[in-house]
Amino acid sequence: MWNSFSTDDRHGISSEVITYAGGNGDEIHAYVTRPTPEGRAPGIVAVHHMPGWDEFYREFSDRLARHGYTVICPDLYCRFGHGTPDDIAAMARAAGGVRDDSVVADCAAAAGWLKELPTSNGKAGIIGTCSGGRHALLTASRSNGFDAVADLWGGGVVMATEDLSEARPVAPIDYTADLTAPLLGIFGNDDRHPTPEQVDVHEAELERHGKAFDFYRYDGAGHGFFYYHMPMYRPEATMDAWEKIFSFFGANLA
Repeated sequence: MWNSFSTDDRHGISSEVITYAGGNGDEIHAYVTRPTPEGRAPGIVAVHHMPGWDEFYREFSDRLARHGYTVICPDLYCRFGHGTPDDIAAMARAAGGVRDDSVVADCAAAAGWLKELPTSNGKAGIIGTCSGGRHALLTASRSNGFDAVADLWGGGVVMATEDLSEARPVAPIDYTADLTAPLLGIFGNDDRHPTPEQVDVHEAELERHGKAFDFYRYDGAGHGFFYYHMPMYRPEATMDAWEKIFSFFGANLA
């Protein structure tokens, strides 16, 4: 839980950028951060948002590692080239975005990488914000390598037919029957992508299929309310949601 460590603990984190075999065996970059001293630990795949493989996601991953998780955050835009996060994200958008199949393959491979570590306890979760939340849910629905999934305001889970594309041919909600991992959803009631009504539709579909899930919604919070470097930041809602995340992963990955 948040702020629950003992002040005489000697725990820290060790972080580095690696390459690993992603989808199709392609070598892609990933940020890996893990608790020290090393021991048996669950893993988490952190799925970056549309702005890219950026500094926020390194800090986001570090926070999870400080709570006892080995975290891998793949650069899902790696195949577009290298430069500043903003420049590469712009290249990805100009190309129509990263394809769902590519993301699923890279994240599933990342889960396999985590579970092969000698320090793994055999369990892995996946979490993402914004498009990363959508991708986290999509990956957990299409692969069997995850024990828990957290979707933080993932837009595009519920999609109209006209919103489908070559890169995003199937709405994640259409894979609900295939989801086997418990799901945590975090949403702002002022968000427009997804709207509260779309969250209602998703919730109803999860209930229809008898899935294990918990959704939490925050009044006065819109899209991206975790982003402390932007005006939409809502600190109280953010810290309450982090407590929900730690409790959820603690219950399902320990």
